[in-house]
Formats: sequence, C-alpha cells, structure tokens
Amino acid sequence: MVMLNRIKNYMEMIKVEHTVFALPFALTSALIAAHGFPSLYQTFWIIVALFGARTAAMSLNRLIDAEIDAKNPRTANRHIPRGIVKKTEALVLAIVGFALMIYGAYKLNSLALKLSPIAVAVLTLYSFTKRFTWFCHIVLGVAIALAPFGAWVAIKGSVSLSAFLLSISVGLWVAGFDIIYALQDVEFDRKEGLYSIPAVLGEKRALFLSKVFHVLTLFGLIWVGIIENLGFWYYLGLAISALFMLREHMIISKDKTKVNYAFFNLNGYISLSIFLFTLLNYLWNMIWSS
Repeated sequence: MVMLNRIKNYMEMIKVEHTVFALPFALTSALIAAHGFPSLYQTFWIIVALFGARTAAMSLNRLIDAEIDAKNPRTANRHIPRGIVKKTEALVLAIVGFALMIYGAYKLNSLALKLSPIAVAVLTLYSFTKRFTWFCHIVLGVAIALAPFGAWVAIKGSVSLSAFLLSISVGLWVAGFDIIYALQDVEFDRKEGLYSIPAVLGEKRALFLSKVFHVLTLFGLIWVGIIENLGFWYYLGLAISALFMLREHMIISKDKTKVNYAFFNLNGYISLSIFLFTLLNYLWNMIWSS
C-alpha cells in the first residue's frame, strides 16, 4: 500500500495526464512515417521511450524549480515544496526516466540511440531557461517536438523534410499554448526576475505571438499533408483542431481565469483529433485498397 501511494505521488508530480500533448503527436508521426501502421514492437518501444523522457523531464523540472515553486502561491502546493516527494526521489526518478528513454531508443534503431544524448540535453536545459531568457517557451516547444521527431526516426531510421515540418509545427503549437499558460504568473515572474513572453512583452503582445505560432502550426501541418499525400480525413482533423485553437484564443481573450481549461482540455482535444483523424485516414485507405 505504501509503494502504491508513492507511485501515485510520482505520477501526480510528473502530471502523467499531460502525456496527452506529446503521445498523440508521436503516434501520428509514426503513422505517417510508416505510411500506415508501424509494428507493435516499434509502437511499444516508442511509448516506452516517450514515457521515460517525459518522466525524466518533469522530475527534473520539479526538482530544479522547487524553490521557485515554494514561493509562488499557484505552485506552492506541488509535491516537493510540500515534502510529499523528496528531492533525492525526484533525481532518482529523472535518472531512471532517462535510462528508460535511452534503452527504448536502443531497442528501436542505431540513429535513435545516437540522437538520444541530444534529447537528454534539451530536456535538461528547459528547466533552467526561464532564469535567463523569454525563449523558454520555444525551448519547451523543442523539447516536446522531440516526441514526433523521435517517433519518425524510430520508424524510418532516418530524417526527412516531413519529420522536421511535423516537429516544428508541434514545437510552435506547444510554445503558443505555453505562452497562454504563463499568463497566470506574470506578476510573480516580474517580481522574481524570471523570464516569460507575457512578463517581458506584456499580455497583449504575448497573446498575439501565441496566435501567430498557432497559425504557423496549421500551415506546417498542411504542408506535411501535401508532401505525404494525406487524404480528406487528415485535413478534416486539422480543420477540427483549428476550431479548437480558435476556441482557445476566444476564451482567453474574454476570461483569463480559464487558462487551465484552455491549456489542458482544448490542447488535449487538438492532439487527439489530429492523431485520430490521421489514423482514420490510413484505416480508410486500407479498407478501400483491400
């Protein structure tokens, strides 16, 4: 029972439910790279590597930001400031997560393994960036964009224009919604000398930049569809996702207290929509070609 409670605390600390942002795009990337359906073996190890990477990144983030979180009323209730999870536990969890990611990469192919140290560096760097640059949102975007990029490498054993376009699109999408999320801490960030786009540029300019990032996200995903000759269902998924993005910005422009709803719910719908409709695209092709 004690062990189960400890595992529950770890899962809560790393916000395992936020995997809904990266995992669907990783699986979407795997589908497109495979021009259909990757093997169960590839899918399993992609998920293992992604889970390890996310566990490591979030554990490090909570560890590195522990003192800042304790000062911020919004985050003071997190597990390390409250003493529910010890700093040494978070560090061990991060090490185990990185080991799991690297082992998953090893089980996939040699290029995935060779690129894994870059992933470790980016995932570690992110947690420090808000101390010295408002590009922290973009670095987070790069970190999460490693999921679709890594999945592509896992399937193909190589990279291509589509892999870069898909990853850049995901990175811009993440940076855009992270700017929105940072609206909650504008005054705290300014007081503590921390960097974020809303704190540095102001809320109005930050929201405009977030919109630009999301428009570019859609253009990038359309470009992927053209290059990979994806069909109607894929573009329908993009159209639905565009409506969710529009809804997100409409909500925030009217009521900034609904940041959490816009951040988690709507962005979760976006990633899931694109994955499910990409999946439907290949299912439809398989049915009609049989």
